[in-house]
Amino acid sequence: MSFEYLKSLHIIFVVTWFAGLFYIVRLFIYHSEAEKKDEPAKKILQDQYKLMEKRLWYIITWPSAILASVFAFWMLIENPGFLYASWMHVKLSFVLALYFYHAACHVIFKQLQKDIIKYNSFKLRIWNEVATIILFAVVFLVVLKNAINWIWGVIGIVLVSILLMLSVKLYKRIRNKKSWDKYEKELIENNKKTEDTV
Repeated sequence: MSFEYLKSLHIIFVVTWFAGLFYIVRLFIYHSEAEKKDEPAKKILQDQYKLMEKRLWYIITWPSAILASVFAFWMLIENPGFLYASWMHVKLSFVLALYFYHAACHVIFKQLQKDIIKYNSFKLRIWNEVATIILFAVVFLVVLKNAINWIWGVIGIVLVSILLMLSVKLYKRIRNKKSWDKYEKELIENNKKTEDTV
C-alpha cells in the first residue's frame, strides 16, 4: 500500500477516534445529569445513555483508536526517518497522553455502565477539554513540523486551556442563572395563585 493511502487512512481513523472521544464525554455529562431527574425519567434516560455509550465506545471509538494506531505504526515502518525528527518525539508524547486519556475514559465508561457516578457534569465538561488540547497540539506539530518552538506551543495550549476552562465556567454560570430565573418565575406565579385563592 502506498504511503499516501496509509496517511489518508490514518487521518480518517484519527478523526473518527477524536469524534468518539468528544461525544463519549458528552454522553457521560448527560448521563450524570440524568441522576438528578425523578423516576421514571432517571432510569429511562440512564438506560438509554448506557446503550448509546456502549455502541459508541465499542463500535466507533475503540476500533478507530486501534486502526489509527495500526496505520500510524505502518507509516513509521514504511518511513522510519520520522522517528529521528524532534517534532515527532513531541507528537508521540501527546499521542501517549491521548492513550492515557482514552484509558481514563474507559474507566469512567465502565463505572457508568455499573451505575457508579463519581463525577458531576462540571468536572466532566472540564475533562472533555483535555482531548481538545491534545488535538490542537498534535495538529500544530504535524502541520508545522517544528519542535524548536514547542515551548511556545505548550504556552499557547495552556492559554487555550485557560480560555476553555473560563468558557465552561461562564457557560455554567449562565445556565445556573437561567435555571434560577425560571425557578424565581415559577415561585412568583405560585405565590400569585396562592394569593388569588386566599
